[in-house]
Amino acid sequence: MSNYQSSLSGDFAMSNGHASHKTSTVVDMPKNNLPFVDTMQTNNTSKKSSENSDNNGDENEERGNWGNKMDFILSSVGFAVGLGNVWRFPYLCYKNGGGAFLVPYVIMLFAAGLPMFVIELGFGQFVSKGCVGVWDLAPLFKGLGWAMVIISGMVVIYYNMIIAYIFFYFFASFNKVVPWSTCGNEWNTEFCEVSTKSNSTLIYNTSESNATVTTVTRPAEEFWLNYALGRSEGLHDMGTIRWQLLLCLLLAWIVVFLCLIKGIKSVGKVVYFTATFPYIVLFILLIRGLTLPGAMNGIYFYIVPRFDQLGNPTVWKDAAVQVFYSLGPAWGSLHTLASYNKFHNNFHRDGITVGLINCGTSVFAGFVIFAVIGFMSHDSGMPIEDVAAGGSGLAFVAYPEAIARMPGSVFWALLFFFMLLTLGLDSMFVTLETVVTAIVDELKPWYPNIYDKKTHITGISCVIFFILGWPMTTNGGFYMLTLMDEYSAGFSLILVAMAEALIISYVYGVDRYMRDMMVMLKFKMNIYWKICWMGISPGIIFFVFIFFGVGYKGLTLDDYKYPPWAEFLGWGMVIAALLPVPGYMIYFLYYKAHGTTWKERFFYSLEATDSWGPALNKHRAEANYPLLPDETKAGIASNGFNKLSSVDEQWQPPPKMMSNGTTSPGYAALANGDYEMRNGDYNNINDSYHKKEPVVSEHDSVTLSRDMPLSCNSESSI
Repeated sequence: MSNYQSSLSGDFAMSNGHASHKTSTVVDMPKNNLPFVDTMQTNNTSKKSSENSDNNGDENEERGNWGNKMDFILSSVGFAVGLGNVWRFPYLCYKNGGGAFLVPYVIMLFAAGLPMFVIELGFGQFVSKGCVGVWDLAPLFKGLGWAMVIISGMVVIYYNMIIAYIFFYFFASFNKVVPWSTCGNEWNTEFCEVSTKSNSTLIYNTSESNATVTTVTRPAEEFWLNYALGRSEGLHDMGTIRWQLLLCLLLAWIVVFLCLIKGIKSVGKVVYFTATFPYIVLFILLIRGLTLPGAMNGIYFYIVPRFDQLGNPTVWKDAAVQVFYSLGPAWGSLHTLASYNKFHNNFHRDGITVGLINCGTSVFAGFVIFAVIGFMSHDSGMPIEDVAAGGSGLAFVAYPEAIARMPGSVFWALLFFFMLLTLGLDSMFVTLETVVTAIVDELKPWYPNIYDKKTHITGISCVIFFILGWPMTTNGGFYMLTLMDEYSAGFSLILVAMAEALIISYVYGVDRYMRDMMVMLKFKMNIYWKICWMGISPGIIFFVFIFFGVGYKGLTLDDYKYPPWAEFLGWGMVIAALLPVPGYMIYFLYYKAHGTTWKERFFYSLEATDSWGPALNKHRAEANYPLLPDETKAGIASNGFNKLSSVDEQWQPPPKMMSNGTTSPGYAALANGDYEMRNGDYNNINDSYHKKEPVVSEHDSVTLSRDMPLSCNSESSI
């Protein structure tokens, strides 16, 4: 839809290939000389200013930018590399063919993960807006941006509860011995037993013929279920608030707020520690793990390929889901991170770098985890397949139990849980900033000074989310957390991602997108990206969605099966996230779109708004976008003219030829040897140009009149 010619009579047109609504624009300015902007000079000036801007403060002074390039890269790494890299990927790799799992994982990374990662970084950086503002590219679909905000909002509620659990374990580790290493504590039952080689034949909570045969339980499991969670019988029995968890949740939100108190300026400094410290700890834990007996057996189970598993479609689904959820497209966070970049930052390089770091971290973490799991299997006499676990079972049961068997277990426990804290907080910072940035950006037109109040909005958001998280601090809270984890960012996230890829490729236009990116990068992205965006990436996402739908089963947690009303609540979360999409469509078509018929309104809503494009006029001139009228006070008019000091001179067109014999940047050379003015002077509709005639009104203003046809070859001005 990038070159759609509207059937509306004068309602809107495409300006230089970019949407420009056709309401008459009047810019107050004196009668004076108004030569066109020298785009060649603007490009050179902008490039120089970009090169110097790293050391000269913010490029976008009102909204702010990252302090330097490393702030952005480390924040992106911190967001992408999270808890799932440590507690989910190693288990998936072991379960789905060991080293053979890397084959579908790498394929999914380059076919779907990286293309979606890069496309979101590009758009966020191009327009300097969060996940809602970027959808000015096609306002009919702006509800997708609000869907991203709602998804991120639901995720931060339960994600910070996981961080609260980690805080709980971290504080519990300050003992002479870690409390989950022994039985005989107040939370232990008579079935508690520390497994050793001598009693390795004992049965641990197995189920036979739908009847649970309870023999013995491990102390780490009882500490998690009975003491940390105080878990009830089900979601129907929420019980009372556990004050220990409530205080840990409060602490988690205080830490998040303090780190976000100055927005990206404070986060950009915190991530120098939180994004790098996990790698130091992982390396230390790997060295320690390799010195333990049985470590190589664990690593063997992790990496030895079982290629017969590649014929199982579940393996490919798990690979796609892991890549997709780890890199984080469709959450809105990537738009937000990139929106604070300087305009000419090389997001292409950064996106590939972060994606490869994320992939490498997952593989590396697997060696760390399975080295210790192998030791635990050796020490307890239990098979590795009975010891290995994923998710919370790994983080709060299996790995802590392995640590408890090490000499100096308190030190290793503190190190491990502090590493989990830094991994989780990074992702938490960015996800909450996504919500706050979207709110602030959308309130900007009504409250011009809203950026000055961003700290207050962040604080209010933290308080609201903290209160919403209270139910998860109760005895039945973990059932609620599992429900939210399953439904809040599952089906809805996949649908949003698929819609995003298709809209950018076929409504906005993938060629137009690549031209926009070329302005920032100064080089053209290769065809690999185009092929992925137009077919491969949305196709893979569609495959995952179908697999989810066909393979859907009722939610369970251990032996507990969620009742129908609980699943209905979960689907309510899915609907709540997706509801803004049709809701905003109806709102925009009914109240905002121009046109006398619904068809005209519909096509109007597929075109970008007047404000779509780079945030600063110097960059809009580079990209050949109409300049923003709010910068006319600075000497630049919205139609691409400069204002001069002399009020007595009448407007004259710029010279066709420059002193060096080349065509003036304000002109396009025609096939017949003549020249025609360009940049702010033409609207491009289906490869034809229409000249805008600047008219000096009696009110000393320049009015951009309706277009008058003028035949011209479109190739000449590209």
